[in-house]
Amino acid sequence: MIRRRTALSVSAAALLAAAPLLTACGSAPHPGAAAVVGKDRITVSQLQREVEDVREAQRSSPQGPQLLAAGARLGQDTLVRLVQYRIVERAGQDNGVDVTRRELQERRQQVERMLGGPEAVEGRFLAVGIAPGQVDQELRTGLVRSKLERKLGQARTNEVLRQTSDALRVDVNPRYGTWDSRRGTARSALEPWLRPAEPPAPGQPA
Repeated sequence: MIRRRTALSVSAAALLAAAPLLTACGSAPHPGAAAVVGKDRITVSQLQREVEDVREAQRSSPQGPQLLAAGARLGQDTLVRLVQYRIVERAGQDNGVDVTRRELQERRQQVERMLGGPEAVEGRFLAVGIAPGQVDQELRTGLVRSKLERKLGQARTNEVLRQTSDALRVDVNPRYGTWDSRRGTARSALEPWLRPAEPPAPGQPA
């Protein structure tokens, strides 16, 4: 099982699309930005490149027609993912959690063994709207999230992520929705990132 549980579970409910390439919204408070996370701008052109990387990979896939026709949410879901990466990374930094290159390589190898090789991994992630070149970032974020949960516990990690989101004052271009820090997503996105806290195991502090 892939933690976070990576996009294989967090985003599996409906990405992918064949909508036209995204354009800037002139009425947005940050012209040219799809979102602002702290001092980091995610530009519309950056989002377009991410989306086009996915579509290009989908067009090359044997399942291309099905993938391209699977929905119309790829732009928004990709933006949500880019925002979440930044929030999780910042939460990790603030709580002394990092992922080394070796840890990432080991995780990639583990996932490849689980799923049956590099091509199987790329195909599985592509099915949820993540291009081959974006897989390592998804795995890295999953590792940071897992380390936070081991260090802080699941309930506290959820709270830390909410607080980090609030502190970064995430501002999403209205065309992609309104950021909801309690759910960790744009309001019109389907799935939250914060998992319900599980009761502690016997003998484990709450």
